[in-house]
Amino acid sequence: MKRPHRARGHTLVEFLIAMALGLIVTAGAVSLYTAQRNAFVQASNTTRIREAGLTALMLIGQQLQMAGFVPADVVGYHAAPALFGCSGGRPTGADDSLACSTLSTGSDGVAIRYVADVVSTWPSSSGQVSDCVGQAVKSSDAVLGGQGTPVVNRYFANVSGSTGEPELYCAGSGNAGSAQPLVEGVERVRLRYWLDGAADAVNASAVSAEQWTNVVAVDVCVLVRGAPQGQRSTYVDCDGASTLGTDLRPRQVFSRRVALRNRAAGSS
Repeated sequence: MKRPHRARGHTLVEFLIAMALGLIVTAGAVSLYTAQRNAFVQASNTTRIREAGLTALMLIGQQLQMAGFVPADVVGYHAAPALFGCSGGRPTGADDSLACSTLSTGSDGVAIRYVADVVSTWPSSSGQVSDCVGQAVKSSDAVLGGQGTPVVNRYFANVSGSTGEPELYCAGSGNAGSAQPLVEGVERVRLRYWLDGAADAVNASAVSAEQWTNVVAVDVCVLVRGAPQGQRSTYVDCDGASTLGTDLRPRQVFSRRVALRNRAAGSS
């Protein structure tokens, strides 16, 4: 005789144990996902900050190395000083009579002068020399006899009126008075100048009008901020001081020293 089959269900205790184990596994998976996601976001933020900082240094540094350049076939050209800087402001006004306009960001600004040709700069689609943002600069034949074109590029950091994000800007001779954004996230630019024979670098406010021709090198420092994170963080500013951020955005500074190649050869 076969015994009759009896249906047997799980007890309430077994059900509670299974549910608890399921919740533990789910919580572990969520925690692991959150940790991995936070690590990815932080790494991405760090990479973005680094790329912005190095790009800003490269762009400003390349232009500083061009400061005072004049092509070999240009003769009898007497230009204004290769540099003009502003402490806590940006260079404004005509190229031959620059002045400083205060910036709310506290960023320094610099105007870089040189004579360009289609070899020293990328030629535009029309075959003309270009400025810091690739705009064509009209030649000044009356001044240079058709052998070169004066260029003045002005760098500074400011907050974008459209996005609200800080950016590195450059206003070039191709469209005077109109600055174009180059690198997003650059919150401040700090510039200090080495005068020929000086023992230390100084701010632009300490350089007189007659001393700009004596600048042989520039210390460039840029402060870059990233996307918001979960907590405030500390960073070392351009003066080497440890600073606690005022918001949830991480910050990092990048710096380099640039020798003026077209001036330093005869300096001490």
